[in-house]
Amino acid sequence: MNRMLPKTQTTEPVIRVAIVGAGAMGKGLFYQCLITPGIECVALADIRLERAIACAETWRVPYRVVSSLDEMHRAIQEGFVALCDDGDLCARCGLAEVFIEASSAIAPAAQFALTAIEHKKHLVLMNAEIDLIFGPYLFQQAQANDVVYTSCDGDQHGVIARLIRETEQWGMQLVLAGNIKGFLDRYSNPTKIIPEADMRRLDYRMATAYTDGTKLNIEMALLANAFDLMTPTDGMHGPRALSVHEALTLFDLDAARESERAWVEYILGAEPGGGVFVIGYCAEEYQRQMLAYYKMGSGPYYLFYRPYHLCHVEAMRCIFEAVHKKESLLQPNYGFCANVFAYAKRPLQRGERLDGVGGYMCYGMIENCTRGEMPRGLPICLADDVILKRDVARDEKINWDDVEYDTQRADFVMYAKALQGAENGK
Repeated sequence: MNRMLPKTQTTEPVIRVAIVGAGAMGKGLFYQCLITPGIECVALADIRLERAIACAETWRVPYRVVSSLDEMHRAIQEGFVALCDDGDLCARCGLAEVFIEASSAIAPAAQFALTAIEHKKHLVLMNAEIDLIFGPYLFQQAQANDVVYTSCDGDQHGVIARLIRETEQWGMQLVLAGNIKGFLDRYSNPTKIIPEADMRRLDYRMATAYTDGTKLNIEMALLANAFDLMTPTDGMHGPRALSVHEALTLFDLDAARESERAWVEYILGAEPGGGVFVIGYCAEEYQRQMLAYYKMGSGPYYLFYRPYHLCHVEAMRCIFEAVHKKESLLQPNYGFCANVFAYAKRPLQRGERLDGVGGYMCYGMIENCTRGEMPRGLPICLADDVILKRDVARDEKINWDDVEYDTQRADFVMYAKALQGAENGK
């Protein structure tokens, strides 16, 4: 197959990957598969088929559009990348061993992910929404099918996960896991965001979810559920800062260390933009002397940060780990320690139909969850196509009792399974 760039030879068998989603993230993942030794994308799906075709044509990759599983298998066997508009074909593809969900869908994406697991594929999620809201159930099913479930590397929560493990391996107590957010506007919407989204070549709803803080809250909830962490307050504090180094003075670190669990937090507007950080605690005298010598300060709290996260560029590492080591970068080991609930962006009226993540009506904020209790709040990842039963003021939390919904809707049913799966976890 012709490649844009030649690949280095590898002695390991090539890992074959199927990707759903050819938007900003999916396109990057497809490209990275082209240039990473030992990995090959054999199938790519997008509900907008033209986007999948554009990916193949941009890098002059031989492709064939398919509409059935037989056609997909035949195309791959003949050396083509199989393109389609149905993610279910990728999930069932017998010639791929890894399935990457990189779309912005929720209910359909969850079904694709479940189908991939049932077809014995390792599941890699670049779709943070389904990773959060259905994670405990999908994780449980992955364990039952002896495949790896993992969040994708390169996004903030994945990069922070590696920092957490490093800090703990050094013998430090994790005190705080932090994100750096450049700008926050809770009331952003897909119209208001157009100039910025166009400049960054992002989908308007995706850019809105970044800007209104929903994505940030989802990412930190994923970390909480993986490492048994907590938010010190609904939505986290998120103080403004000029530099990441100010994190050592902006949070009550004694309270964080003495709390039931380490905190998830963020700082706003600080350099390095796009970076992430963790804060660890070390009281041992010798180690503190050496850390001072290494110019890490006098302690006992220490800041470790990474000045970047590179999304698709870094994504392949977790694929190798899943296949060759059967290891997960990030998975909901602790069920729902936290979730992200819907709040009104503007005054909402009875009878209005909510429009979900990155829309005009709601933003999401992280909150701690209590094991064994059904949260009253409506998760932001399910706050789509449900009807308000009462008026809701701006910035007011929306609860299940506030909306009319079909209890048998597929995403609600899977969420109920996720809650049950969380109860059966750690």
